[in-house]
Amino acid sequence: MSTETTASVSTHILDTSAGRPAEGVAVRLLALRGAARYGQGGEWQALGGSVTDADGRCKDLPALPEGTTHVRLDFAVEPYFEKKKQAEAQQDAPAIRDSGAFFPEVVITFAVTPGEHYHVPLLLNPFGYSVYRGS
Repeated sequence: MSTETTASVSTHILDTSAGRPAEGVAVRLLALRGAARYGQGGEWQALGGSVTDADGRCKDLPALPEGTTHVRLDFAVEPYFEKKKQAEAQQDAPAIRDSGAFFPEVVITFAVTPGEHYHVPLLLNPFGYSVYRGS
């Protein structure tokens, strides 16, 4: 697969409520197939997925098919916050009102250019999130 005709994607997650990487979050990578432009009827093709490691990184996301122009990252964050809430309850931590995830998933869709690498960090907390194109 030529790097001039494909783009590549990586991501990591920082839990800003804890100031730590978010370990154990399932991430799926999808590519838009069959549409010249976003929103013109193509279908999302699941390419595969990964789970964030202890550093909050997905190091094994699959390669994008040649000619991919639009990509989606699906982050399943609800199980991460449920597990975190259970761990805090076992440690007799002060009760935080509704510390579960307000957003059960975070879906990020972005355009890519063949030959470019896209690092998309997710800054996450139970009640909000932010993303950006990193390096």
